[in-house]
Amino acid sequence: MAQKKLGQILKEMELVSEGDVQEALGIQRTKGGLIGQILVGLGVVTDGDVSFALATQANMDFVDLMKMEIPIELLDFVTEAQAATYRVVPVKMDADKRSLTVALDDPSNITLFDELIFALSDRFPGIKVTGALATSDAIDRALAMYYGVGDLKQIEREARGISSDEAVDEMVEEEDDGRERVSVDNDDPNAPAVVKLLNFILATSIRDRAADIHLEPFEDIFRVRYKVDGSLVEMESPPLELAKPLISRVKVLSKLDIAETRLPQDGRLELKVAGRTVDLRISTLPTMFGESCVMRILDRSNVSLDLAKLGLRQNDFELIDGLIHKPNGVVLVTGPTGSGKTTTLYSCLNRINDIDIKIITTEDPVEYDLAGIMQCQTNAEIGLSYAAALRAILRQDPDVILVGEIRDKETAQIAVEASLTGHLVLSTLHTNDAPSTITRLLDIGIEDFLVAATLEAIIAQRLVRRICNECKEWFKPEPDHLFELQLKEDVIGNKKFAYGRGCKTCGGSGYKGREAIFEFMIINESIKQLILEAATTEQLRNQSRTQGMRMLRESGVQAILEGRTTIEEVMRETLSTSF
Repeated sequence: MAQKKLGQILKEMELVSEGDVQEALGIQRTKGGLIGQILVGLGVVTDGDVSFALATQANMDFVDLMKMEIPIELLDFVTEAQAATYRVVPVKMDADKRSLTVALDDPSNITLFDELIFALSDRFPGIKVTGALATSDAIDRALAMYYGVGDLKQIEREARGISSDEAVDEMVEEEDDGRERVSVDNDDPNAPAVVKLLNFILATSIRDRAADIHLEPFEDIFRVRYKVDGSLVEMESPPLELAKPLISRVKVLSKLDIAETRLPQDGRLELKVAGRTVDLRISTLPTMFGESCVMRILDRSNVSLDLAKLGLRQNDFELIDGLIHKPNGVVLVTGPTGSGKTTTLYSCLNRINDIDIKIITTEDPVEYDLAGIMQCQTNAEIGLSYAAALRAILRQDPDVILVGEIRDKETAQIAVEASLTGHLVLSTLHTNDAPSTITRLLDIGIEDFLVAATLEAIIAQRLVRRICNECKEWFKPEPDHLFELQLKEDVIGNKKFAYGRGCKTCGGSGYKGREAIFEFMIINESIKQLILEAATTEQLRNQSRTQGMRMLRESGVQAILEGRTTIEEVMRETLSTSF
């Protein structure tokens, strides 16, 4: 059947008149050119209209690439060189039919299908290639966005300043242990813009010692933030159209289902940066304007798991060292999420880790791999709860057990029973301070005599930002400052407080790094008696203070007086009722 002429199709679509077509044909006879582009030049149709008509003429579908979310794994089918040579972008793969659909802007170039099949046959034997039409502008933008093909300045505009000097290439390696790791290097300026943008974000965040990366799509902006020393720092916002491809890229690397955007998902990814391995915990959440993605960075090189390097004062170090060398009992570390509880517990395990001691942990998730320690990750979906894991651990003949978190009565009950049968149990609990932890255990349903018999100590902790040493300045505190901290001038004397002016080293924040402040509550005979008498949290707190317990606020004040942190940090992280 004879192919319809383009002008005829446009007339049937009621986009042009016979007069428009005749005018365009007249220009074509005198000046040459394509009839479609001449009609665009006359202003009677758009590029999209012509492309749609060309798709009809060639019996192809028309696709709007700018409104499509192209699955990132499709980019593996067509290399950057093939995409640039043939001006094609893969848009669909039918696995059952082994048929790849590519978007193109020239339907007359029918030979490219055979050439692509030949080029892909080595990697994908038996593959078929079909076409879908798109506008030339859409092809240009898609090639720049996904493959980095075209004018470098245009690519930089698409990715908001990710230049070839800053770009980091992603490649997957097989390590000796068989696990996949992503290696980040600065050597491929032709990497796809999405890849360059993601790895730029990762490299920047890891360089700045970030703990989390937040990818947040909104209606008219794509916000990228990363958390350094407990505070979020905003990066320059990438183009909004990169939000879906970027988050899809993260999901592909962490082996999540990229087709599922309606449910939250959790995954894990290992990066290799400058020769060191960094773990990422991936969490996605469906929102009104697309999926939000948070990547928690677990960089072992940035975390000291040495108890002696936690910043503990000598008497506090000796106290905790004695606790973790006890043959049995329960030691709890309490504090909100992100207060460093896991780091403290891991440091304790490293301290006592020896060939003659068997240590087993049950965690959700396992934060860091600890050499010589058996670590079990819980999985509620298959019934492996903390309680179930703990029961199995007790049959493994451990000496020391770490329970990631006590969340319910069952877990708490088994932990208590484990300590009664000669095991040292370390765990965490979410409470505001140490004395309220006892009330929490009783509320969970643990009998008071069991709490009194097994609990050895409770450690409450918070993280406060440390003043940058490069821009530290001293000042004499005003009476208002002392009033906030409930201090008297005669207590301070001539001591000065410090703050960070802000410099290049600390990024203008005035802070560099964090340290912990602690509250140690030792469960001695007098505290045990109060527990059995159903004493209130306030009574437990007062008794502990008379026995020398230093409250969180008091530990913070001590750090202020030593010029390590500021009033604002201590006020923000501690409760006024605790001092």
